[in-house]
Amino acid sequence: MKSLKKLILALACSLGLSGAAVAAGGGIAWDKFPTERVTDLAALQNGAKLFANYCLNCHGAEFMRYNRLRDIGLTEAQIEENLIFTGAKVGDLMKVNLDPKQAKEWFGAQPPDLTVIARSRSAAGQGTGADYLYTYLRTYYRDPSKATGWNNLAFPSVGMPHVLWQLQGERQPVFEKVMSHGHETEVWTGRWEVVKPGKMSEREYDNAVADLVAYLQWMGEPMQNDRKRLGVWVLLFLAGFTVIAWRLNAAYWKDVK
Repeated sequence: MKSLKKLILALACSLGLSGAAVAAGGGIAWDKFPTERVTDLAALQNGAKLFANYCLNCHGAEFMRYNRLRDIGLTEAQIEENLIFTGAKVGDLMKVNLDPKQAKEWFGAQPPDLTVIARSRSAAGQGTGADYLYTYLRTYYRDPSKATGWNNLAFPSVGMPHVLWQLQGERQPVFEKVMSHGHETEVWTGRWEVVKPGKMSEREYDNAVADLVAYLQWMGEPMQNDRKRLGVWVLLFLAGFTVIAWRLNAAYWKDVK
């Protein structure tokens, strides 16, 4: 029960993952996450690598064990050699040793646990938690006025810095001034200006983020792909059984007047 309360509190926390904060800060329309990635083992493996290298330093996944990654095609040897950078064992939970007091001093709040983060964020007319994360991780831009030097269109004044900036590079959103209710305001045009190129092209970075979000969504429910496959067979069985029951009922009552 304590672990559940801790998880709920973390999910309600900072770093652009709070629904109330996003609503208060405005934000933009979410892009559609390519859902087919969740069934692609290569994409999930790449997402796990990105998660271990860029997210697991501050964010934990305390309800997921390293060895569960065998479900996406990795061996225990591959997990130990490529995804564990601490003294943790392959059967341990994905925890981090970030001091909560230091986290609050650096970021303003303790970074939330990410085990079920992709399932925790949705909004009517906007999309799923995966849609939000996919948009959020692709709309960072440089902002010297912020303590971290970064801002985000999906969550203005975000507390988390852009940990993937070396991959994406530095960009600036292009705004235009429009009149709204008698006042002049700036609106994002949907375009970006590249300030400094990253290690990846725009398409490569979008694909990498899609893999990372796919992994986050898979991690929230590792059995989801099996559940969907089983669901198809259950529906087919029920459809077949309905036909049989219908014909059996007709045969039983055909001589009854």
